[in-house]
Amino acid sequence: MKIATATLAIVLIAGASAAQTAKAAAPIDLTGYWVSVISEDWRYRMVMPLKGDFRGIPLNAEGTRVANTWTPTATEPAAEQCKPYGAAAIMRIPTRLHVTWQDDSTLRLDTDAGTQTRLLHFEAGEAGRAGEAGRSQAPSWQGTSAARWDRAGRGAPAVAAGALTVVTTNLRPGYLRRNGVPYSEDAWVTEYFDLSPLPGNGQLLIVTTVVEDPRYLRQPYILSSHFKKEADGSKWDPTPCTTTW
Repeated sequence: MKIATATLAIVLIAGASAAQTAKAAAPIDLTGYWVSVISEDWRYRMVMPLKGDFRGIPLNAEGTRVANTWTPTATEPAAEQCKPYGAAAIMRIPTRLHVTWQDDSTLRLDTDAGTQTRLLHFEAGEAGRAGEAGRSQAPSWQGTSAARWDRAGRGAPAVAAGALTVVTTNLRPGYLRRNGVPYSEDAWVTEYFDLSPLPGNGQLLIVTTVVEDPRYLRQPYILSSHFKKEADGSKWDPTPCTTTW
């Protein structure tokens, strides 16, 4: 009888855990306001890069050809002004983030630069199934994102009790860098969100982005972007997309 009771208790606990929402199961709290920390690639992120400056981006021959068609004086049509603000590049744009829960299974990430909204869907299941989820929707700047929590293994610091993995597909073609460096609708973006402590009880959000694009890249393009948590939204300043500075 004791064995049966113990077994039933385990089953009930497992069932409750399985039914737990993504919001309730979150091992880290990403909500709040965050501001970009521009500690690297200042010349590419804070000023308009020169034409032909593709340093650090593993373009293949076709990607280089397309990038070289960009001209500094060209004005993108209104419908294309958000090319530098797509999911493959938005985290490198100097911006503030506002992270909230839209519902129990959808994490919402807003940027004030470009006034973009990303919806990270946990109900999409395994992150690798983002492509399946996206096929039923029209391509967009922020694409279709499938998210999952990754819990830290034994011995990991308590402050980094877990991380978030997001896979995004179904993207409109855009720019990896403002000077016309392209990514295509075939691009696949994988992101890893981690938290790290700062002195004075501060927090640093680290977003590692991996862009894979068989059309324009010869290997994955990997970046790490940092954001510092802010006390409130008093500095939040939404601005429209622009392809110039």
